[in-house]
Amino acid sequence: MTRHAALWLVLAVLAAQPAVAEDYHREDLRIAMPAAGPRGLEALLIRPAGTQAYPLALISHGTATDAVQRRDLTPYRFYQQAVAFARRGFAALVVMRRGYGDSGGTYAEGTGCCATASILRAERMAADDLRAAVVAMEHRPDVSSHGMIAVGVSTGGLATVALTTNPPPGLAAAISFAGGIRRDNASDAKKTADQAGLVDAFRTLGATSHAPMLWVYAANDSYFSPELAGQAFDAFSAAGGRAQLIEAPAFGNDGHDLFHGGVTVWQPMVDAFLHQQNLGGSKPLAAPLLPDLPVPPQFGSRGRAAFSEYMAEGQHKAFAVSPKNFYGYSAGRRSVEDAKQRALSKCGKLAPDCALYAVDDQLSGPATAATEPVRPDVPASPPPDRRDRRSP
Repeated sequence: MTRHAALWLVLAVLAAQPAVAEDYHREDLRIAMPAAGPRGLEALLIRPAGTQAYPLALISHGTATDAVQRRDLTPYRFYQQAVAFARRGFAALVVMRRGYGDSGGTYAEGTGCCATASILRAERMAADDLRAAVVAMEHRPDVSSHGMIAVGVSTGGLATVALTTNPPPGLAAAISFAGGIRRDNASDAKKTADQAGLVDAFRTLGATSHAPMLWVYAANDSYFSPELAGQAFDAFSAAGGRAQLIEAPAFGNDGHDLFHGGVTVWQPMVDAFLHQQNLGGSKPLAAPLLPDLPVPPQFGSRGRAAFSEYMAEGQHKAFAVSPKNFYGYSAGRRSVEDAKQRALSKCGKLAPDCALYAVDDQLSGPATAATEPVRPDVPASPPPDRRDRRSP
């Protein structure tokens, strides 16, 4: 149990990109679970398009404490993260826990603050949802539990830690990004769950955790500071848990967004950890082929990068532009209309003359002959206020 400030640097070569685009299978699923009622759990599966059985990578989201935000959440908000693990040879399954998105059942995670017992009760309930997803995948010929990993962010990261205390057969490793829990409806500096209770919860989980883990926290995480992450790690490790802790560099305005907005930042960290555990492929598969849509002709390098990132996002999505180079986009929404409205609203905060340019993977207006097609290798770093950067 040691801290690794730069574990990923040793094996950064693993992030090399093949030149030829890869095909991927995408499937919307319903996970049967009695506690989730007839709707079950909403899920998205993305895997390489081959005919073999791919090890499962179970991806778990964080907590949105507002009921409207919880229902707006879709698995496609984590499309790029799922693709990242599919490129590493996994069948990536994004699962909406009970009370989120279009999943059935009752939201119970608001009871998870702030005493240790309450935190553990809420996270073990969340882990039950993840376990149900594993059971549902057991009989699929294209998914294998051998070499399975679990990945979670924020509350989903803590739920992933809880999953390792009663692991499903085949769970080989787990990864937690910014794992923890915070108070419902809190907006001040005390929004994190009682720190002593949270640290004690990690200590309790460490005593019975049975899988090697990677923990990643950004230096400027507004919910879980490096000091708090270190305390949780020390408590977990001292109790017997096996984990490596990486303090990632500051990311954007809030490092809590690293998992959602910084895929290219954390990929080398994950690759190095998977290599240590003899999991995943020897090198990443090529990225999916992007649709051949032209870049808005008025765009400079920043706008081109934003449009490239938009093209790599999942459905439903929309991109709005103004003649003077302003733009806004929204992706992973519940409906096309919602994506359109959000994109226009984001762009409209910057310019009064915004119009839709693209919706999903189609142009919304006439293309311009002077434009150029987007290439998959264009780097993407749009300003965080022009897209849905924050994700539960």
